[in-house]
Amino acid sequence: MNFQQVLNGARRRWVHWKNNRRMVGLARQVAGLAPRRDERPVVFFNASTRLEGMSLNASFSLVASWALRMQGTPVVHFVCAQGLRPCVLGTQRDDPLAKPPCRACQAQSRAVYHGAKKRPFVYREDAALRQALEGRSTADLTALEYRGVPLGALVTPALRWILRRHTLEEDVTTRTLLCQYLLSAYSLAQQFGKLLDEVKPQAVVVFNGQFYPEATARWAAQQRGLRVITHEVGLLPTTAYFTPGEATAYPIDIPETFDLNEAQNRQLDEYLEKRFQGNFSMAGMQFWPEMQPLGEAFWQRASAFRQIVPIFTNVIFDTSQGHANVLFPHMFAWLDQTLEVIRAHPETLFVIRAHPDELRPGKESRESVAMWAEERNVCALPNVLFVDATEYFSSYELIQRSKFVMIYNSTIGLEASLMGAAVLCAGKARFTQLQTVFLPPNAEAYRQMVEEFLASEKITPPAEHQRNARRFLYYQLFRTSLPFERWLQEDGVWRGYTAFKPKVTWQDLLAQYSPVLRTVVDGILKGEPFLKKE
Repeated sequence: MNFQQVLNGARRRWVHWKNNRRMVGLARQVAGLAPRRDERPVVFFNASTRLEGMSLNASFSLVASWALRMQGTPVVHFVCAQGLRPCVLGTQRDDPLAKPPCRACQAQSRAVYHGAKKRPFVYREDAALRQALEGRSTADLTALEYRGVPLGALVTPALRWILRRHTLEEDVTTRTLLCQYLLSAYSLAQQFGKLLDEVKPQAVVVFNGQFYPEATARWAAQQRGLRVITHEVGLLPTTAYFTPGEATAYPIDIPETFDLNEAQNRQLDEYLEKRFQGNFSMAGMQFWPEMQPLGEAFWQRASAFRQIVPIFTNVIFDTSQGHANVLFPHMFAWLDQTLEVIRAHPETLFVIRAHPDELRPGKESRESVAMWAEERNVCALPNVLFVDATEYFSSYELIQRSKFVMIYNSTIGLEASLMGAAVLCAGKARFTQLQTVFLPPNAEAYRQMVEEFLASEKITPPAEHQRNARRFLYYQLFRTSLPFERWLQEDGVWRGYTAFKPKVTWQDLLAQYSPVLRTVVDGILKGEPFLKKE
């Protein structure tokens, strides 16, 4: 370990210590000043948002719980006390038997939940389940249902995320982690179910709902007919998204009569101007940071073809992919069909674009589009240009010069519709809730539409596509993304991690003085829409 690493470690510990002191101070104020009403509590659970330090989602959850308590609503936190073997964030995929960092996480929990009512849970292995797992294949385990609990379905998205791949292999690492997750999920289901039966909450709030601890808790609550709210990061910096649906699908209820007025159009255009230049971030991550023009060499090559069709891909293990697979089993199945189309149309230049997040440091995909392209020798085809995740050329310039755009469920499809381009979508996306793109009903119809688009002279999308794209994006940006910058700031240590602002006090947690907290509280307790007031 060099001197800089030592210095960085010391700085990180100092920053987190200061933030924990602020949290404890606020927690003491809440504990001392919160009124106490005789009503059913709200249960909060998030075990997949942090280990040490405070992530955005961990902070959103904490602020929401404080706001409820400050108006007298009881809150119970379901807190891991070495109850997961391992948790998602504590998984070491290269060493599946490594112990998770429970000591650091529990130390952080003491600060996060200081003075709050907590229900800790521990790991309790079911011997019969352990025996039932022996000798089963990975495929069998992912489909496992045990004593009425769909364990396989609950843990598989998290396993794919941690292994950074969709295809789960028959190897020791995959099977070991899968069995550990299944055993942990069942243990959690029993203890969380017992808590729900005892306290009979009016609502349950969980992070994400896709990682296996929260997915299991959500399932247990829904089995009892309880309302479950999930949350994720919003589209703007330091914003939260809360929903009674699945947060990773970002369901948005937009009135049919809603259209942007002049001020709203101006606000959206100002955002889009920055985005089309690559100047935007989400969850502390800067995307497309060095956007470059396509260049003369590209256009010289393109001039030999009748038309250009870009193909924008996704990260295969992303939590959105579970929602996307409605036409095809997964993105690579779509790419395989697309490869057949490519080979049948030598007159067309197809530009296959790997998503930049495939190579995000620490989250590098282990089943990438680049691997797919290499295995199928795609780059040898004269009518294919493959663009790796490290190349930051302007996708927007490419869209402007293309016949139409092919996507799986990438948000670039929404942006292309905003630009007036024809977009052919192969998977369910958050923006397909409205008619924003061409989304055929099945794979056969999709293939037929591809052929029709390639053969046509010009494709003119319905005006509704662009109109709905603007309506959807405006709502996602400025109505459903609830700003938490009043309480939070970047911690300056880890991307996507936060610290409480120094001057935040208990008065800032009163819903009557904060439209955002009023929205969150009324959404949790009364089922009102989680929409920012205009």
